[in-house]
Amino acid sequence: MASRTAFSLIDVFSSRPFRGNQLAVFHDAGRLKGAQMQTLAREMNFSESTFVIPAPRRPAPVRV
Repeated sequence: MASRTAFSLIDVFSSRPFRGNQLAVFHDAGRLKGAQMQTLAREMNFSESTFVIPAPRRPAPVRV
């Protein structure tokens, strides 16, 4: 069974949609393994993809 991972597609370095640099942001990616992250990034085919995961220690709330 396939699982779901929430993500957003964002245009960075621009205030207008469909301009600038495309970025995929995967929210709550802490359950993903490194190989899964690489597969998702390859599937997006953007120059950059970001995975938000819980930080291993305080004071940072997350790692990217």
